[in-house]
Order: sequence, then structure tokens, then C-alpha cells
Amino acid sequence: MNNSAAGLGNSGSGKRRIRDLLKQPDNRVCADCSAPDPKWASANIGVFICLKCCGVHRSLGTHISKVLSVTLDEWSDEEVDSMIEIGGNDSANSIYEAFVPEGSSKPGPDVSHDQRMSFIRSKYELQEFLKPSLRITSGKACSTKKPSFLKSNLSTKFMNSFRANSSSKKIFEEGMVEFIGLLKVTVKKGTNLAIRDMMSSDPYVVLNLGKQKLQTTVVNSNLNPIWNQELMLSVPESYGPVKLQVYDYDTFSSDDIMGEAELDIQPLITSAMAFGDPEMFGDMQIGKWLKSNDNPLIDDSIINIVDGKVKQEVQIKLQNVECGELELEMEWLSLDQ
Repeated sequence: MNNSAAGLGNSGSGKRRIRDLLKQPDNRVCADCSAPDPKWASANIGVFICLKCCGVHRSLGTHISKVLSVTLDEWSDEEVDSMIEIGGNDSANSIYEAFVPEGSSKPGPDVSHDQRMSFIRSKYELQEFLKPSLRITSGKACSTKKPSFLKSNLSTKFMNSFRANSSSKKIFEEGMVEFIGLLKVTVKKGTNLAIRDMMSSDPYVVLNLGKQKLQTTVVNSNLNPIWNQELMLSVPESYGPVKLQVYDYDTFSSDDIMGEAELDIQPLITSAMAFGDPEMFGDMQIGKWLKSNDNPLIDDSIINIVDGKVKQEVQIKLQNVECGELELEMEWLSLDQ
């Protein structure tokens, strides 16, 4: 373990410990392309990465790299401990880049997506740069000469799972998707939600995009819950609507549905791509998702550039339920920004 990280184990909250680790000199640039000021991390691999490399890591699947935002996501104690144990980018790269062959070079911040994908896949999924004695080539994990950080629960699961059998490559090839950006959905609040218990409900919100599924926390006994919770989705080239469902949490039986809706994200993405880098513009309206009988909008949903960010306020009436409304905010993060 990196000695400079050893003192972080008992300090403050999980996010504070991660931010302290991020301050190390080696962690101030992306582990994969050396772009400055990374704000993302692979919790099971133990590296800090930039937004563009984050998109590639997500495309590998969580069985290889579990990506979390340093500032936006909640970290479990296990995830924080794994990052601390590994010690940062230099420690991880001393293993994962121990034997980069002649003719192969580490990509820079401005390389193409294909070059970035090729290097990151070779580094983590195919293990081509590991010392040969450390590579896992079957379902039985190597029992000797493992670097210490591979003994942590998350890293061991990562290393054992993606080469557990010959179907690993098939999983990667069938599941590999090229992402065009990230969608940050802030679930703000619900109003007049349906009753599913005796007098109230314990609501939570679920978002689905492709094979991704995220959910908010449960708010107990509240028909007008306030979440203000941010959920991050990777958006593939071929994307459809974000499917939203609200459920009532039940301890001893199946959770009851409290309504659903589909969020059309095409207006947001199209508007954002048409304007390019939003930091070049002042605050302004750039698009609109129009209310119609075919969507759940209560009013037209305006797309704005606000403080250099592309955002969209959304108010929806839940479908296939007797009552209930939700207020959301969507923000587009392009991998090319």
C-alpha cells in the first residue's frame, strides 16, 4: 500500500477520505490518459479517472470496473477502504502497467475514443500489461504472488469474475456499448403520491436506461416526499427514453407500484450537441420538450444553459395510477466536453 495513503483510513467521512486521497500528486491526473483534475474513480480497481475515460470504464461493465463520482455518488465503507488500501494511481499503475510492450504507448488526454478504448481494455479487461505471473487465466484465482491490493474484497471479485470462464469475452462483446455522454437526473420531490399502505406510502423512484437501473432512497410514510437525490446514467449511441417508476417499499411483501412515466431525453441531447461546449455561452434557452397527450409532461419542459451547464427542468404526472406528480432536473454531460 502507498505509505502516503496509510494515514487516511480513520479520517472523517467516506467522501472526505476519498477527497484527501485525490489530493496526492499522482491522483491529480487521470490514471489512464493523464488528463488533469480527474473527478471519477474506479472503486474496485482503485484509480482516479477523467470524464472521457470514465465513459470507457462504464462500457466495460461493473464486473470489471465500478465507476463512481468523487463528488456526486455515495460511497460505501467497503469501496472507500478499497481505494485507500490500493493507495492511488501510482500504486495501481505499477501493477496494471508493469509491462507495457514496445510499440504501445499510453494515450494522452486528446486521443480518439477508439485509441482510449483499446488501451483501457488491454490494461484492465485483457490484463495485457500485468506481470505474467499475476494474470488470472482461469476460474481459480492465482494463490501466490498477488499484489496486496488484489486481496481486498472488491478487487478480488473484479479479478476473479471477468476471467472466471470462457464466457467472459462473450459478456464483454455482447455488452460493450459506446457511450456518448452522461445524464445526471436529480429527483427533487413528489407531490400527492398514491396511498399504498393504510394511510400513506414509503415511496422511492427507480430509473432504467438500457441495462442500467438506479434508485433513490426510501422516504418513509410520506405522500409528498423530498429527495433532492442525484442519479447518474451512461447514455449509449442508440438510446431510448429513460423509464421511471415509483414504488412503495414493503418489508414483508413485494413493493407496490405507484406510477410510471417515460422521459424523452432526445430534446436535451440534441440541443446540447447543437451548441457544443456550453461554457462558451451565457445563460440562455436552447431547446424545449413540448407537452402533448403522448407524454407525461405537466408543462413544456425548457432546456437551458445555466452557468455553463445544459439543464432541463421536468415536471411530470405519473401514468397508470390514480394520482401523483414528480419534479426532476436533468443535466447533460458530454464526453467530448
